[in-house]
Amino acid sequence: MKVAVQRPAPGGGRSVTVADVPLGLAHSDADVIEFLRRAGLENAEDLVLGDSPDIEWRGAPAHEYGAI
Repeated sequence: MKVAVQRPAPGGGRSVTVADVPLGLAHSDADVIEFLRRAGLENAEDLVLGDSPDIEWRGAPAHEYGAI
């Protein structure tokens, strides 16, 4: 499962996609994990998001979500 977390939006949050299918706008790591769980990734809560080779953080470092 190839996951992309896009650059932070101007108002905060990052779009999360799997295989170019949008899952939602994440405002935290917990949101990313929930989107992945809903997409069918077993044990999503066990992922180390910043270190996973299956997650590409685009436009900003891992764990940064912009203004809330």
